[in-house]
Amino acid sequence: MYVVNLGTYPPKLCGIATFSKDLRDNLSRTGVGVWVAAVSDAEYTYDYPAEVAYEIRQEIRKDYAKAARQINRSTEADLVIVQHEYGIFGGADGVYVLDFTDSLEKPYLLVVHTILSYPTDSQKEILGHVAEKAAVVICMTKRSARLLEFVYAVPPEKICIVYHGVPVFQVKDREQLKQRYGYAGRQVITTFGLIGPGKGLEIGIRALQDVVVRHPDVLYLIAGKTHPMLLRREGERYREMLNGLIAVLDLGDHVKFINHYMEHEELGNYLYMTDIYLSPYPNRDQAVSGTLAFAIGCGRAIVSTPYEYALAMLAEGQRGLIAADTTPENVAVLLDRVLSSPMLKAQLEQKTARLGKIIGWPYVAAQYANLATRIVNLGLVDCKLRLLSAPGPPDPAPPLAGVGAGTPHTFL
Repeated sequence: MYVVNLGTYPPKLCGIATFSKDLRDNLSRTGVGVWVAAVSDAEYTYDYPAEVAYEIRQEIRKDYAKAARQINRSTEADLVIVQHEYGIFGGADGVYVLDFTDSLEKPYLLVVHTILSYPTDSQKEILGHVAEKAAVVICMTKRSARLLEFVYAVPPEKICIVYHGVPVFQVKDREQLKQRYGYAGRQVITTFGLIGPGKGLEIGIRALQDVVVRHPDVLYLIAGKTHPMLLRREGERYREMLNGLIAVLDLGDHVKFINHYMEHEELGNYLYMTDIYLSPYPNRDQAVSGTLAFAIGCGRAIVSTPYEYALAMLAEGQRGLIAADTTPENVAVLLDRVLSSPMLKAQLEQKTARLGKIIGWPYVAAQYANLATRIVNLGLVDCKLRLLSAPGPPDPAPPLAGVGAGTPHTFL
């Protein structure tokens, strides 16, 4: 069987590109052949690898229908996987994707990365239209499934939940890694990913101001490059603002930027040396976070602001601590709670590690392969028992003494 994956793709640096590459590599290991339809942008030229068979220029509308027609004629394309994120396609709210799906005659599996609780009419119409023709709509949490059903009117029998995959990192000793990287004797808090204003790093930095009073050995590592598109438009304005904030708060000895893109091995090293992974997104509608999924995959103790993906993945079974809101003060309280209790940190790590074992890419890719095979062979998949297409979370363990998960975000 051969599939075509539509989305961004490396060497472009973005979360969807990383997801597409990981999915392609792991599907290939299951015996599924994968070609790629890569969505490029006008600001960069990409030297794509051999698996990229189609290139769609983001703002060139005719490219979308043209790629679909080429796929229709291909004898090596049984199914298409469409990675949907409003910002990667051209036109207002990524409307050009409709030219692709409306011209496509092969069945497609839709993977939804952003599911807004309160979409505009345009956003709701676009996602609803793409989902209507899809054979299956994949989302990554139960909360997202409910939004698809009740906000976007996607029939429940079409919705399958498959967790965001994570690489299988080699487990390494925390203290040995700290010694290797020069952080021995420090309690390490980490946030990683492409840097930009939507990541909430200022929340983490301001929270640290209260934390260092009680924990002078703490070090906050912010790992990752500035997002290339942001860098092209604004330069390092956001990073410079953060550096100014660090100086004003006198946190120069407690915050360090690791200003480069990390491949999986190096990223695994930084995660395994981490005492707390901090996920400070300010946007409550954030439906997916690959960086948080990676931290879960490594079994880290996690402190997070209350956004959709964190609430879905951490709140059940108290796998992490979720602040009541996005204020630095409430984040600081939870950071202090974990730093002050080695037992709590160990309990949180055990809980996230249990979930991390079942979201590794080899397992997740096997679910995609199974769905693709059923669609190609049967023509239709009934996902009424959609939770069977992906494992549910481990059974919740008894509550941890003295651990609060903050105020959950109420659905509808």
